[in-house]
Amino acid sequence: MMTLEPPRNMAQLAEASSGEVWLALGLSRAGLGRFLRAAQTAVGLHGEVAVLMSDDRRLRRLNREFRGKDIVNGHAGDLAISIETAARQAREQGHSLRDELRVLLLHGILHLAGMDHETDRGEMAEREAELRRRFGLPNGLIARAGKATARATASALNAKGAKVQRKVRKGKQTRRGVAA
Repeated sequence: MMTLEPPRNMAQLAEASSGEVWLALGLSRAGLGRFLRAAQTAVGLHGEVAVLMSDDRRLRRLNREFRGKDIVNGHAGDLAISIETAARQAREQGHSLRDELRVLLLHGILHLAGMDHETDRGEMAEREAELRRRFGLPNGLIARAGKATARATASALNAKGAKVQRKVRKGKQTRRGVAA
């Protein structure tokens, strides 16, 4: 079952039918449903997965209630995805909302199958990358987090390297001054 609640910032859709909401967002319920089933099969997850797509406010409430975390991302119960956050991430990553939702569904399915990138030794990241390639999906959450960490580390190392270079230059200038 896949439920789509229009984000609050789309007041014009408040009275719209479910089909109109999906169309207004440029999404296909049937297409995402087929992807969800294919991802479940690929991961070996049997049974029905309920997916709620709502807004940031609803996801924050669900995360507080079910996970004890005051955050928007993540999933509660089966899978819950913020359309607002997915749309923002899609823009940031330069791909469609449809692709971002597929990335998030795949990530959630892996969690439902018992994988956890926060505690494993890279197994979930490896499996997610393999499945993203198979399904033709862009970088997923784990890969993005890894790139962000790598960028932050590189930035920190560059800053540290710049400090070291300044100290070395100062040291050379001092030695020259002393030698002169």
